[in-house]
Amino acid sequence: MLIYSDVLERRDASAQPDLAATETQRVQQAVESAQAALAGMQQDDGHWVFELEADATIPAEYVLLEHYLDRIDDTLEKRIGVYLRRIQGEHGGWPLYHDGGFDLSASVKAYFALKAIGDDIDAPHMKVAREAILDRGGAARANVFTRFQMALFGEVPWHATPVMPVELMLLPKTAFFSMWNMSYWSRSVVAPLLVLRAMEPRAINPRGIHIQELFVTPPDLVTDWIRGPYRSVWGRVFKHLDSVLRPIEPHLPESLRKRAIRKAIDFIEPRLGEGGLGAIYPAMANVVMMYRALGVPDTDPRVEQAWRSVQDLLVHNGDETYCQPCVSPVWDTGLSGLAMAEASSGPAAVKPVETKERLRRSMEWLRERQILDVKGDWAVNCPDVRPGGWAFQYENDFYPDVDDTAVVGMLMHREDAAGNQEAIERAREWIIGMQSTNGGWGAFDIDNDLELLNHIPFSDHGALLDPPTADVSARCISFLSQLGHAEDRPVIDRALAYLFEEQEPEGCWFGRWGTNYIYGTWSVLCAFNAAGVPHDHPAVLRAVAWLENVQRADGGWGEDCATFEGGTPGQYDESLPSQTAWAVLGLMAVGRRESEAVKRGIAYLVSAQDGEGRWHEQPYNAVGFPKVFYLRYHGYKQFFPLMALSRFRNLGLSNTGKVEYGF
Repeated sequence: MLIYSDVLERRDASAQPDLAATETQRVQQAVESAQAALAGMQQDDGHWVFELEADATIPAEYVLLEHYLDRIDDTLEKRIGVYLRRIQGEHGGWPLYHDGGFDLSASVKAYFALKAIGDDIDAPHMKVAREAILDRGGAARANVFTRFQMALFGEVPWHATPVMPVELMLLPKTAFFSMWNMSYWSRSVVAPLLVLRAMEPRAINPRGIHIQELFVTPPDLVTDWIRGPYRSVWGRVFKHLDSVLRPIEPHLPESLRKRAIRKAIDFIEPRLGEGGLGAIYPAMANVVMMYRALGVPDTDPRVEQAWRSVQDLLVHNGDETYCQPCVSPVWDTGLSGLAMAEASSGPAAVKPVETKERLRRSMEWLRERQILDVKGDWAVNCPDVRPGGWAFQYENDFYPDVDDTAVVGMLMHREDAAGNQEAIERAREWIIGMQSTNGGWGAFDIDNDLELLNHIPFSDHGALLDPPTADVSARCISFLSQLGHAEDRPVIDRALAYLFEEQEPEGCWFGRWGTNYIYGTWSVLCAFNAAGVPHDHPAVLRAVAWLENVQRADGGWGEDCATFEGGTPGQYDESLPSQTAWAVLGLMAVGRRESEAVKRGIAYLVSAQDGEGRWHEQPYNAVGFPKVFYLRYHGYKQFFPLMALSRFRNLGLSNTGKVEYGF
């Protein structure tokens, strides 16, 4: 078959007269190598955790946090400087993802951090960055979070930030601007930020680092800090409201302000834990700065714990260091476990006994982290539902993740349904309880879709909410369908109706938490198969046609993060192992194992594997907030190709040729 020509040329095909047998053997060899590599990455206690990398923003903010607190570690900051200089783009600034375009806010923060580290502003890399920033309007045009950062250092006046009175903490859920109408990540970031906004503290900044050279107009003379383009007419309405509230805010009663600050603290402290508030960097850093503003000493156990949680996000590689936005051990363990399970099953199973023991330890580790006794913020909308989910991180009990819970549930059901029965049932109960009104699921909340909030000045990032998404909803359908409870069918059917409505005109689905339409389409096709949607259903046929149409000449698939910003769905200038794996997994889920597209994709994965059983990719493969914050999961390039190759092998040896699992 000509589709395997690249593989044959690389691996001495001339010695193998039986081409079909050779292909099967090479797939098996690739599975064995990848399984051994992934097994070697497992932690001693049974879990997996890979690096989770964002852009320059988080490490730059970490440097500035040290200067805010006067807790400067020069050796560490020099290592962060190496990282920041390496990821600077050819355009002079910093992108939000590998090979991405110039981003003003990330560039301002990276420049500020490098200057704090000690880089000469006349050094070539600083000069070109400064010129690029000024050419695009200067630091005054940076986003809201960057302006907050600059206000903390006195680089801009506090009125450069939107009116966000801490009294918002006192509003009930029924109020439009209530904190409870925001997403989990917004809630956890905003609560300590409101305290900072009320107190208007100033960074210690012991070395007197300033960035006035990044402003086209001196900050004191800027009069239009909040300006378009607006998403709708509501943006102009809310800007007018901001103008009305500005002269009123300073005159709010002091007693009310103190009560609101106390309310914020009472919200924050039960949610701290070892993982920090929300277990995400911006919230964690804001808490550290809040305590400093409140005069709480660094020796206070709350401060020590908050600071330690931030330190735990640092990653040291070679001569450089960066700071992760959060960690992903539960997600990584669930997905790695599913890949290992696929590799160790079927007639050609790789090390089934050893892998069974590995996964037993993984599931024991996971069971210990199931959240069974904490009703988190999600319970505001469904108080009668029992907790039963898993968080994304090591510890984040108030904010379990629906997507993680579905993945972990599928792993436990596949590997040991009887032994994990109680954990699976609690996960099932919680996920059913988390279904939104429209039939879909959000990542952390129910019906968190008050879209008008995304038009307020504070929400210039457009990600204040956590509405249902196709990818998370698909995972929930896959989990519930795999369990097979007849009484869950109405829940599944409502979710399927939601997915049918969400299909794009091209035939694909938007991938909210992965890049992008390939991710979304793979997720939905797996769900359709698990839920019994016929493989010749029009929605399936359109999705298959779209995937085949965007396949690249080398047999792989790739997609740029620019597709979150209006780029053509499913396209990039190179093929990527993770996205190729998603595409072939999606196609195999709906009966296309024998298609030329799948075989070419498998050939690409085999040829792209290195001699140690690993794959490599630099482009980012996920998203935090479209157009604002992107992610690179370092584990995706390893466990998804292993899953795809193992699935291809297993289907070829099965009697039915049907994918029997939800994922």
